[in-house]
Amino acid sequence: MQIKVLGSGCSKCRSTIGIIERTARDAGVEVEIVKVEDHDRIMAFGVHVTPAVVIEGRVVHSGGIPSHEAVQAWFKPAGVGFIEHATRHLFFTGKGGVGKTSLSTATALTLADAGKKVLLVSTDAASNLDEMLGIELHNTPVPVPGAPGLSVLNIDPDTAAESYRQRVLAQMGASATAEELSTVREQLSGACTTEIASFDEFSSLLADGAQDWDHVVFDTAPTGHTLRLLSLPKAWTGFLDGNDRGASCLGPHSGLKMQEARFQAALDALGDPAKTTVVVVTRPDRGAIEEAARTSVELRELGLDNQRLAINGVFHASDRSDAVACALEDLGQRAVEALPATLRALPQDRVPLRPFDTVGLPALRALLVPGVAPVALRAVAPAGETDPLPDLAALADQLAAAGHGLVMVMGKGGVGKTTIAAALAIGLVQRGKTVHLSTTDPAAHLSGTLDGDLPGLKVSRIDPKVETQRYIDKIMAARSPQLDAQEQALLLEDLQSPCTEEVAVFHAFSRIVSEGRSAFVVLDTAPTGHSMLLMDATGAYHRQMTREFEGHGGARIVTPLMRLQDAAYTRIILVTLPEVTPVSQAAALQDDLRRARIEPYAWVLNKSVLAAGTHDPLLQARLAGERKQIERMSSGLAQRLYALPWLPVPPIGLGELSKLVRAPLPAGALVPT
Repeated sequence: MQIKVLGSGCSKCRSTIGIIERTARDAGVEVEIVKVEDHDRIMAFGVHVTPAVVIEGRVVHSGGIPSHEAVQAWFKPAGVGFIEHATRHLFFTGKGGVGKTSLSTATALTLADAGKKVLLVSTDAASNLDEMLGIELHNTPVPVPGAPGLSVLNIDPDTAAESYRQRVLAQMGASATAEELSTVREQLSGACTTEIASFDEFSSLLADGAQDWDHVVFDTAPTGHTLRLLSLPKAWTGFLDGNDRGASCLGPHSGLKMQEARFQAALDALGDPAKTTVVVVTRPDRGAIEEAARTSVELRELGLDNQRLAINGVFHASDRSDAVACALEDLGQRAVEALPATLRALPQDRVPLRPFDTVGLPALRALLVPGVAPVALRAVAPAGETDPLPDLAALADQLAAAGHGLVMVMGKGGVGKTTIAAALAIGLVQRGKTVHLSTTDPAAHLSGTLDGDLPGLKVSRIDPKVETQRYIDKIMAARSPQLDAQEQALLLEDLQSPCTEEVAVFHAFSRIVSEGRSAFVVLDTAPTGHSMLLMDATGAYHRQMTREFEGHGGARIVTPLMRLQDAAYTRIILVTLPEVTPVSQAAALQDDLRRARIEPYAWVLNKSVLAAGTHDPLLQARLAGERKQIERMSSGLAQRLYALPWLPVPPIGLGELSKLVRAPLPAGALVPT
């Protein structure tokens, strides 16, 4: 344990260090005392009276010499606050890859082991709960073998949408004609129906559909899409209040009207601090923490005020001679010490990095227990030799040889898609290509990753709000000349449906995809599940256009799906991390793509500690698992496999990103100083 003592080195500071060392020795705890005497560094902690003591970025004492009892308390393992103070609903959210599924599952298991009846619910289309728990998930609760009291439920978007369609069609009654039923079913075929149907299932669990359980624990989709899900009921309530014409892209409005009370009850439950706790999950990483802060603010704006912060994967180097381990620890500590005020104000829990993957009940039970590892995972496998993998520079060379086309970077949330996409775009520009780098992820921040301008590189973002307004303006301009004032008002009212956003985003996506005919387009996509929904829309559009062009003789169309299926035009890059779950999810994504006749071009293994080199015991324990995953990918999953090592300096900015592709920046690059 590292403890910082802040002060000028006076007698009180020396006494404070002495009592810490004696108490730690008595408690059998190994500590490293770091003296901080620099005035500016002390002020950065918000400390005005010294001596002060900082542990894991948190000021635990300020002013005077701490008592023996106070120091003893620092060495006692703390309970996990979001479990000790668990409300009926526990809602885990955060950036992709921060460990929401691991923490939510371990929490549900801990509560069940304490005798509670617990329902664990996944709202993430790319959830890997089935692999973690070793069971097949359904849209109805499934008991977890070996965990009495725990059941798990997956809100499957397709199943939820079909159930919603059947309910709406049933309301139309026996008097509805086949043509009317067909028209409504067509109206209900879009991605917006899938989205609202998923919220319908979600809201029923918050309102009245989970009375048999003491706790309902939600494992949510990555941040941007969770915020979209939670904002839906307000959007639809406003739309329905102002629209009484009876039909929309969700079919007859009665299908939504009958759920309006449930939506409101769900919102009320989410905003009630006695019923719901939101656990904002992050890692000791600058990007993850910044997104957690934004998430916290946006959730407050939606009325979800009862929040806790969980910092997952906190690492402490046990071998101070290991440069990689020390850099990893220092990077995490500096990120945590710089917590924004909005997060610093929240009750906080910290979960240490573990030497094992959180797959299986023993590992999940051990995750939240300090100092405990599952018996089967204690031994560290002997290090073996692994041939080095080609790097991103080699991948950039391969891509550049095509001359132009679409490069889509895909994968689970949090694996580093934005970093890989930005680096490849820079690599292509340095190899003399014109590149448009864009993103479909609502939570992505390309400008922050690049932090500069590069000649030959255009950067954009498919902003749902901007694209929706652009689409509405386009439709109104095209149709208004044939409509009177009342008809124009009705058309505008229809276009203000929240469903319009899905259509607008698809049109923007299609427009950018087509640019690959004459230049390179590098697309940083949304996390897996939501990218697949966009793919579904692409497939639906392809089928519609194919039907419309049947019988047109020699007329030929090229749809976005056809471009994605063209291996000479599109190269799909799957990004993953060296862990069981991310690799399994990348494999599942690859299977989904292949079913759509889209073949991935290459895999990129990001943040490889093996490639970085380390002898720290905890990291060495994790390396055994990394070697297994590399062998798994190399022996059949990936046609081409490239690796990016874990980096002590985060690859942010044109300079750092260009190092990943071994491409020196040209004289025209504008890099902030």
